[in-house]
Amino acid sequence: MDNYQNIFQFVLEAGMLKRVRRSGWSVVGVPSAESVADHSFRCAVIGYVLARLENVHPYRVLLMTLFNDIHEARITDLHKLAQKYFDLPRAEDSCFAEQIEKLPPAMKDEFSCMRAEYCDQLSPESHIARDADILECLIQAKEYHEQGFQQAEKFMRKAPRYLHTESARRLWDTAGSMGCNDWWLSLSEFRR
Repeated sequence: MDNYQNIFQFVLEAGMLKRVRRSGWSVVGVPSAESVADHSFRCAVIGYVLARLENVHPYRVLLMTLFNDIHEARITDLHKLAQKYFDLPRAEDSCFAEQIEKLPPAMKDEFSCMRAEYCDQLSPESHIARDADILECLIQAKEYHEQGFQQAEKFMRKAPRYLHTESARRLWDTAGSMGCNDWWLSLSEFRR
């Protein structure tokens, strides 16, 4: 198999994330939660914004946020209760290594370094990527809470303490004074 076939297979596998649902929300009663791809997209948007606010180059943050959950194309998204029964970090690492094994060497090396950087949590970029992941979950919890899933509030009380950067904390503080539909309601107000 040539490089383009291997790359195409990797792209197809990444597309599986559009069909893998985020499982943690089922515990709080959300019947049809967003997909891992939905989460990854907004996580990348948040990562870019936080990188700019924190004055670091956004490329590494974008890589980390976009590919952080790629392994879930194979092992799905396991909520915290399910994770208790698995050596999840080992499974994620093994899966990720297999996923990138047949990619061109430069791509494989970049993905490997990116994953190690994210897992080690030693660089400002890795902190921002992790904050983006947490912040995306917080925003999703707020949206679900506003849709009537009251148990989502528990996540909103616990998760903010894990935010590392000032920008992420300030963005979440701002969310407390706004509704999730405010952005479009203000655009749709009747104007003469």
